[in-house]
Amino acid sequence: MVITAGLGRAPAERSTLDVMTGLPTRTLGDLTVSALGVGAMVLSPGMYGEIDDATGEAALRAAVDAGATLVDTSDGYGADGHNERLVGRALAPVRDEVAIATKFGMRIPDGEPGHRFEVGLEFGELAVNADPRLVRGYAERSLRELGTDRIDLYYPHFPDPEVPIEDTVGAVAELVAAGTVRHLGLSNVDAATLRRAHAVYPVSAVQAQWAMWHRPDHDLLEAADELGVGLVAWSPLGSGFLTGQVADLGEGDFRRNIDRFAHLAANNDRYAPVRSIADELGLTPAQLALAWLLHQHPHVVPIPGSRTPAHIVENLDAARVRLGDDELARVDAALAAFRPEGVVDVFGSAS
Repeated sequence: MVITAGLGRAPAERSTLDVMTGLPTRTLGDLTVSALGVGAMVLSPGMYGEIDDATGEAALRAAVDAGATLVDTSDGYGADGHNERLVGRALAPVRDEVAIATKFGMRIPDGEPGHRFEVGLEFGELAVNADPRLVRGYAERSLRELGTDRIDLYYPHFPDPEVPIEDTVGAVAELVAAGTVRHLGLSNVDAATLRRAHAVYPVSAVQAQWAMWHRPDHDLLEAADELGVGLVAWSPLGSGFLTGQVADLGEGDFRRNIDRFAHLAANNDRYAPVRSIADELGLTPAQLALAWLLHQHPHVVPIPGSRTPAHIVENLDAARVRLGDDELARVDAALAAFRPEGVVDVFGSAS
């Protein structure tokens, strides 16, 4: 018998779709969180266009009410720590029920150098500074912005091209010993960097870009499995493309920097077969994209972002979906034929 708890769309057919009740959990190292978390980046102005704080806080409250227990932010999202402050205010009433993950190294203190490196976006490069002498200050500032006494999962946002990862990780390990950080994470690294870092202090999670149209490097996944490191998938909905609802981009939308969005109409046409499978299963395209990703690895936790409470609840419902072998085979066949136009070669991941 098929249970349909929580899913609002009437499917054309559910013969091989099984839906579980309750939002399941997964482990990132020894940190237990909901199988789907929430990425807060989109809740600051300048990412997907303008947004007010009331809208952002309502989105976060809707996510927690729907069962999300992992919220991801960064000191580099929004102007002058805006995103961390927003997350802190919204989660203050439920702080003990939610794991807050944040990242450091991009909001560089005045007078300190930025260490530049190339990325696969049209603006060409970013700057970080993960010098170990700055790490405690980064954490103390994030604690103030978040209005909390601990950071549950703390990542250097990018590996610093001028600072050995061992030095940065050693500084975070000191914060874990002091009790202000609970778990160490890494973001946008390759397998070799993960191994080097883990040799200094156990890494709980590695964050990488992972979605239907972009897979992480196989060696990174292999290293994470070997070391017992969980996986946090950022941009699991392809910056919104995989929702099937992006027809154009407004002024000030960060996605104008992403090459595949320069070919939006063509890519929407090519993605149509996947959208059709979602419709046949009674799922939204976003739900299918997230459910498919959850089936790729037992310790992957996607962190989709959305500004709309209804879409957030809809996305989290995907954690309850169990796809059968036949559904997965159909999706994989459609994805094998899906050749998006434009490159996504960013942060060391592999398309």
